[in-house]
Amino acid sequence: MWDQIATIFSVGLFQNTIRNATPVILAALGGLFTEHAGIMNIGMEGMLLTGAFVAVAFSFMFVSAPMGVLAAVLVGILIGLFFALFVVKLKSDEFIIGMTLNTFAAGLTVFILRNVYGQVGTWVSESIKGLPVVQIPLLKEIPFIGPVLSGHSLFVYLSWLLVFAVWVFLYRTPYGFWMRASGEHPEALETAGVSPVKMKFLASILCGIFCGLAGAHLSLGYLNSFSEGMSASRGFIAFACVIFGMANPPKVFGAAILFGFLQALGLRLQSVGVPSDLTAAVPYLATVLMLVYITVTGISRKKKRARREAKQEDLSDAVPVDH
Repeated sequence: MWDQIATIFSVGLFQNTIRNATPVILAALGGLFTEHAGIMNIGMEGMLLTGAFVAVAFSFMFVSAPMGVLAAVLVGILIGLFFALFVVKLKSDEFIIGMTLNTFAAGLTVFILRNVYGQVGTWVSESIKGLPVVQIPLLKEIPFIGPVLSGHSLFVYLSWLLVFAVWVFLYRTPYGFWMRASGEHPEALETAGVSPVKMKFLASILCGIFCGLAGAHLSLGYLNSFSEGMSASRGFIAFACVIFGMANPPKVFGAAILFGFLQALGLRLQSVGVPSDLTAAVPYLATVLMLVYITVTGISRKKKRARREAKQEDLSDAVPVDH
C-alpha cells in the first residue's frame, strides 16, 4: 500500500501538475480581461486550439519555435478582433458566437491538417521546433524541490510572471480601471470620456493573445506536435477557473493549479491499476463541482443580500416621520 502511495505522490506528479496547469493558467488570464469587460468568452477553447495548430504549422514552416509563437499570437489577435466585432459591435449573442468559434476551429484545424499537410490524427516532424527548457541554477540541485520547479518550458515561468503582471494591469493602471468599468458601469465610463467599446475590444484582443500563448505552449512546450482536438476542453476549464477564482488573478492561478494537479493525479492513478476512463474524468468532474459550488454560493449571497435590503426597508418604514 505504501509503495503505491509513494508511486502516486512522486516528483512526477508535481512536475506534471505544473505542466498541465500552464496552458490553463495562460488561457484563464486572458479570460480575466473579457470577464472584467462584461463579456462571457466561451470561445477560448477555439482560440486555444487554433493557437496550438498555427504554432506548429509556422514552427514547421520556418523550423523555428519563436516564429510559431509569433504566429499563434497574431492569429489570437485576429480571432479576438473577430469575436469583439460580432459580440461588441454587432451585438450578437456571445454564447452563440463563442460556440460557433469553437466548432469552426475544431473543423478547420482538422481540415487543414489532413488536406494541406497530409496528416491524420497527430502531426509529428523533426522540423517542428519546441520551446526552450529552462534549468534554474542552484534550485535544480535541491532534492525534490529542484526537479519539481526546474527544467520546465519557458512559458511555465512566463505564466507565473504574467499572473502578477495581469493583477497590476487590472488594479493599478488606468487602462485596467477603464476595462473593469466597461463591464460594470459602461455609462459612467462613457460620461468620463472613455469609450467602453474600445475597452471591450482591447479585452477581447488581450484574451486572444493569451489564448494564443496557451496554445503555443500546449503544442510546442513539451510535445512538439499537434493532435486533432488537442485542446481537450482546456478552454472551457480556463473559463471555469475564471469564474471559480472570482476573476482575481491569484485565485484563478490557484484554480488552474488545482486542475493541473487533478489531471496529473488521474494519470498517476492509472499506474496503480485504476481504469483510465475513470481517471480521465476526474478533472472534468472537479470542474462541474466548481461550477455547482459557484452557483449555490451565488444564489445564497443573493438571498442574503435580498433579506438584508428587505430588513433595511422595513426599518426605514418603521422610523416615524416628524411633521
